[in-house]
Amino acid sequence: MNLAPLPEKPMHVRIAVPDDAAAIASCLAELGYDTAEELVVERLRDFSTAANDKVFVAEDAHGRVMGVASAHRLPLFHVSGYLVRITALAVSKAAQGAGLGRMLVTAVESWAWSAGARRIEVTSSDHRPAAHAFYQAVGYVIDERRFVKSSPVQQDEGR
Repeated sequence: MNLAPLPEKPMHVRIAVPDDAAAIASCLAELGYDTAEELVVERLRDFSTAANDKVFVAEDAHGRVMGVASAHRLPLFHVSGYLVRITALAVSKAAQGAGLGRMLVTAVESWAWSAGARRIEVTSSDHRPAAHAFYQAVGYVIDERRFVKSSPVQQDEGR
């Protein structure tokens, strides 16, 4: 009997579930974030019922979670509508360049536009020029300046 191999599933994006926590934490770790798997599980549970938060994962052709994007919707005060902020976007180094990042951004954008967003923003640290190039390649432009003040409690913990 000659069995032909099963065709690979195409890469795709779906809503994250708590069982994805280990893979998500791994993707975040590759970006330098020391995010505990337990925190990811907690956030996924919290966000699963929140109208203003979405977490998407990208799976490769073998069904492995290789990327994550989270987004948060904020109501605008001065005009009608919402701002959606991409709060995390990470693709495993092994899967970078395969289109998963673009797929994740497209998923966030689809949700954002259907949820009444007027604009989507993302921040990226100055030490990530490859990320800056990626965001520009998918249509994002540098706009405005962000000012940040950290909590005194966080500053004390970092000593």
